[in-house]
Amino acid sequence: MSASQTSEVPTLLVKIFGKDRPGITAGLFDTLAAFSVDVVDIEQVVTRGRLVLCALVTQPTAGLEGDLRATVHSWADAMKMQAEIISGHGDNRPRGLGRSLVTVLGHPLTAESTAAVAARIAKVGGNIDRIFRLAKYPVTAVEFAVSGVETEPLRTSLVADAAALGVDIAVVAAGLHRRAQRLVVMDVDSTLIQDEVIELFAAHAGCEEQVAEVTAAAMRGELDFEQSLHARVALLAGLDASVVHKVRGEVRLTPGARTLIRTLKRLGYQVGVVSGGFTQVTDDLKERLGLDFAHANTLEIVDGKLTGRVIGDVVDRAGKARLLRRFAAEAGVPLAQTVAIGDGANDLDMLNAAGLGVAFNAKPVVREAAHTAVNVPFLDTVLYLLGITREEVEAADAHDED
Repeated sequence: MSASQTSEVPTLLVKIFGKDRPGITAGLFDTLAAFSVDVVDIEQVVTRGRLVLCALVTQPTAGLEGDLRATVHSWADAMKMQAEIISGHGDNRPRGLGRSLVTVLGHPLTAESTAAVAARIAKVGGNIDRIFRLAKYPVTAVEFAVSGVETEPLRTSLVADAAALGVDIAVVAAGLHRRAQRLVVMDVDSTLIQDEVIELFAAHAGCEEQVAEVTAAAMRGELDFEQSLHARVALLAGLDASVVHKVRGEVRLTPGARTLIRTLKRLGYQVGVVSGGFTQVTDDLKERLGLDFAHANTLEIVDGKLTGRVIGDVVDRAGKARLLRRFAAEAGVPLAQTVAIGDGANDLDMLNAAGLGVAFNAKPVVREAAHTAVNVPFLDTVLYLLGITREEVEAADAHDED
């Protein structure tokens, strides 16, 4: 039967409302089975223990529709549920071209911001086909399936105003690639970890304040990163190499970092880090967290002392993007299937090169240029941008504990 013929078939929309409990869905369809109807569509949602069950079925044999209606209402009454039955023709109208997934993170998610997001989707010609909650803590995360508008104009309309709306928004194209194997590459300082590693070294050299000032200017894009790196590292000259072990012990992972990496690895994703920091720390993180890739600058150590120099090419803004491409090639993952996460100006090329660039608690210049921004202090919220629910994460954790 063609789509046009299907649209002319008489159908009944059967809607059931009430307190959720086991057996409601089975009972409804057992009741409908007596009238030999075919199931065209089903939707079921449970919110705060209240069930909304919709069944779209073909119209029964001539003369039996009245009996079907009476039987369904009688069954619903017996189950202490409410029923509504609406006559019509066919299925849902075809969805428009252009299909995207809009993930909205709120802490909290207000009615005002939700209304504003929905209004902007409508303004650019998009239709919301479905809404699904991904998580309720540590943030509220919901996903809108949108059709009728291409992904890029939808992203442009939504992401630019996300901060003003008090939410974080990510817009990606819908499709099979959403669940395909991916590569996730993160910056380290102030992203994977809460610290700036060079400042940890500087604290042992007694020049923390000087280094912090230069670091902040570089992250804002006010200074050339390579020059600022050499200037900061020079201040570390003479430090005993034993400080490396101390700094490793002082590094604090960002909340949610272990959950993010553990969940991604369970899904078969490959995970890497690139850093303007130092291999003396990133190599340790790679081993501790089971990362697939890691690349950073290397502090030169001679005769057990830091020389105040770095070895080899500096990992700068352009270098991070090159490393993302190299990791993707080694992982066998198309660049469009990569996710990059960072917070500073030297992450921008990497964020823009990735299929999805996420500015994590980033400087304003980075938030404005990235595909999306996350402004809550939980790194595992990035999972929601990939369509992974909190329930899936917790279920996987529980399974591993058994």
